[in-house]
Parts: sequence; structure tokens; C-alpha cells
Amino acid sequence: MADQHISLLESRFYHLFNHAVGNEKLFLSRENYFFFLRKMKEYVLNVADVYAYSLLPNHFHLLIRIKSQEELELFFEKSKHRTFNNLQDDMPRFVMQQFSNFFNAYTKAFNKMFNRMGSLFVDYVKRTETNNDSGITGFIFYIHKNAVHHGLTKQIGDWEFDSYPTIIDNRPTSLKRDDVINWFGSLKAFIQFHQQQIDIKIKG
Repeated sequence: MADQHISLLESRFYHLFNHAVGNEKLFLSRENYFFFLRKMKEYVLNVADVYAYSLLPNHFHLLIRIKSQEELELFFEKSKHRTFNNLQDDMPRFVMQQFSNFFNAYTKAFNKMFNRMGSLFVDYVKRTETNNDSGITGFIFYIHKNAVHHGLTKQIGDWEFDSYPTIIDNRPTSLKRDDVINWFGSLKAFIQFHQQQIDIKIKG
């Protein structure tokens, strides 16, 4: 079950989910989606690797793995200009601050673009830890089927703003594409797994 209070700990996998406040949308133009992805690379990749994502009009899903303690401490030292101290520093809080900075940067630009004020995201990011094979496989599929589930497309691969098209492509990417493909055994197995039937969410 998703929990907005669990810590993001080093070397562990998490499914992250958040949505817009009220009935608002996170993305009102194609450029918004692209900007979100650029900001994700700028902030998130310092503390986590991204395995899958789906950006929908009013919410998003990410599957991430927090970097190792050594990598986190190196980034901490780079950003804070001092050595990490286990007695006085809270690494999970530092990691979560990078996500807060990410959302704040996106919100600031979104508000400026649309002459808007106030929060855009719900305060707490829901997160679910998973570190077993079936859990990781399930979240990758869940994330990639989301646009179909919500009736935005008819099949996986048609939605422009999730990671499936990037994973089956061979262009350079910051996604952990090879790890995802190896997780399923092969690209062919990855594609076949994503061809299973999807239940469509009933609106209203």
C-alpha cells in the first residue's frame, strides 16, 4: 500500500505517485511534459535512477531506485560543500529534498507560464517500496499501462509521455533501459509481457 511517510533509503526501489491539487492538471501543453522530464533529469538523477515513468494530464508515476550510500554522499558533498555526517545529517531527508526542489521548480515555471499562483502538486508524494522480482515487474507494467487504463490510448506504446517508447528504442537515454530489458530477459520478452489485456477504468 502506498505511504507518503516511508523514507527513501539507499539502493532500494520505490514506486512514486503524485497528482495535481483539486481538479487541476499538471500538464496543459506538450512543452509542459518535456519540461517536467528535463527537470526530472536535473534534480532526480542526482539521487536516484529512473526505470519507468508515466506522465498523465493530472498525475504521474515513477519507478526509481535510490542511489548507493557512496553516491549519495558524493552528491551531498558536492551540493553542501561539506562531508556527510551520520550523526547530524539525515540522508533520506536530503534525498526527499531533491524531489521537493524538482516539484517546486516545475510549479514555479508552470505558474509563470499560465499566470497562476499557489501549489500545483499534492503536498506528499505517495511511495511504495518494492525490492522483489514480481513487485518491480508489476510496477513497470502498471506504469506503462496507465494511459490505456485511463482511456487516453488504446494500447501500450501509443502514449508519448511514458517510458515504454524509449525502452524499445535505441536512442541515448538517461533511463535504466538496459536494466529494464534485462529484468524481463530480453526486449522481445519485455514487449510480449506488455501485450497482456488491460482493464479500462470506468469514468465517473
